[in-house]
Amino acid sequence: MRPETLVRSIHFEDFSGRDFERLCFAYVQCDGEWRTIEWYGQLGGDSGRDIWGVRPSGETVCFQCANHQQLTFKKAQADIQKLISGSNSVPNRFILITGHRVSAAMRDRVKKHAISKGIASSEVWSGEELEERLRRDAPVLLKRFVEGESFPESPDALRAFGAAGDKIEDGEILSLMAECFDRPAFDTPFRDESNIPDFKKAITDTIEALNTGIRRLRDGTEIGHIPSRHKLSKKRNKEALAKVVQKLSELRATFDRLVREREVTPCGCGKDDCPVFTIKPNAAREMDRLRRDILSGFARVCPSFYPRLLRLSERRRGG
Repeated sequence: MRPETLVRSIHFEDFSGRDFERLCFAYVQCDGEWRTIEWYGQLGGDSGRDIWGVRPSGETVCFQCANHQQLTFKKAQADIQKLISGSNSVPNRFILITGHRVSAAMRDRVKKHAISKGIASSEVWSGEELEERLRRDAPVLLKRFVEGESFPESPDALRAFGAAGDKIEDGEILSLMAECFDRPAFDTPFRDESNIPDFKKAITDTIEALNTGIRRLRDGTEIGHIPSRHKLSKKRNKEALAKVVQKLSELRATFDRLVREREVTPCGCGKDDCPVFTIKPNAAREMDRLRRDILSGFARVCPSFYPRLLRLSERRRGG
């Protein structure tokens, strides 16, 4: 069993105001498409608009960065007033990014005030929300920043750095994908599977994670993103993952067939979520063979990947 790991919160309070702005500016490069995106905070005299972007649709978005120990309404109010009095027109959308916690009352107060000044849409991102967005949308950017890789100083260099935030080496992508197979559906001999109702859902979730990068819990809750197989750069790796996904679909279809043919049968209690099933030996062997094919196919491009099901198979052959 793999040891559990603890993901510690990022201490944005350790960042200077300028470094916090640099991180935010690099991040928004990854946050959708922009016609233009400018970083005014680094120039001073920003008129309440640290970052000003224009979407291809023409929507204007102002990001204001406030990495203070505690967000005060007076500070937010002053920034909004500078913004609407500045040289730009009133933005369609205003987003206040903080590095710390924000109370619900403060969040609602700031949003209400922004809307009262003619801003159509307003958001407040707390430090926790910013961290989750970074982990979801730009994990490589976050890793580089937090682990000490120097960020560029100039806006143009930061644009390039942010745009490269989703460029990740194949080895790291494959390591993240390997975590998708660290679950009982790929780790337990089929005859010992203790939760058959969740088995098919696990296969479907794995296909989705490899194809789209979206990872989910059993109940469907989205828990994070990884780069999808389409982000792989090497042709060999792309082709291997395409075959893995094809095999996963075959595994799911085979499971459905075995249930129809009553090779895998529920206990008869009538409960959809009952974990008790009868599995015939031929069905168990077929499902184990397909899963070994999938795991072996993935291991060919990720040599560090050595799951329990493959280890058990090799021990049996060795015996």
